[in-house]
Amino acid sequence: MPQNDGNNNEEARWYVAHTYSGYENKVKDTLEKAVENRSMQDVIQEIVVPMEEQIEIKDGKRKTMLKKVFPGYVLIKMILTEESWYVVRNVRGVTGFVGAGGKPVPLTEEEIRAMGFETAQVTIDCEVGDTVKIVSGPLESFVGVVEEINMEKAKVKVLVSMFGRETPVELEFAQIQKM
Repeated sequence: MPQNDGNNNEEARWYVAHTYSGYENKVKDTLEKAVENRSMQDVIQEIVVPMEEQIEIKDGKRKTMLKKVFPGYVLIKMILTEESWYVVRNVRGVTGFVGAGGKPVPLTEEEIRAMGFETAQVTIDCEVGDTVKIVSGPLESFVGVVEEINMEKAKVKVLVSMFGRETPVELEFAQIQKM
């Protein structure tokens, strides 16, 4: 059982709650309501059901669908206290936390990175409309204009002039440099 010394100076960590299959989104919604009702936003900070796009081709038609990355699991960023542990455990559909002997074990930095969650906030020093030079990859030394910035994926869409036409190229922040 988690100890709570009364102050929440701890940093929130990511924990994994096990749910009945198919209940992931219900658990997320119920938990978000419980957090709001109990004013626990500072303790239970984020609830995620990781999803990924999958492209399915059926009858010659291309269809993009969202699928759960970890069916039966919900990721929760929280400060582990008696109350937060109790609230999550008692949400209908939650069967418990992933951990040893019933004690929730937080995900490591490596596990978080492997899942595509960035712990550090990524920043970029350019804006839409800025001219940038590509500094790595197959298009190294090409110059283009930033068309779109996606902070969640840490990627930019750059319009590069190739063979006399503007071509949109998706690049990582580290692949470009502002001119």
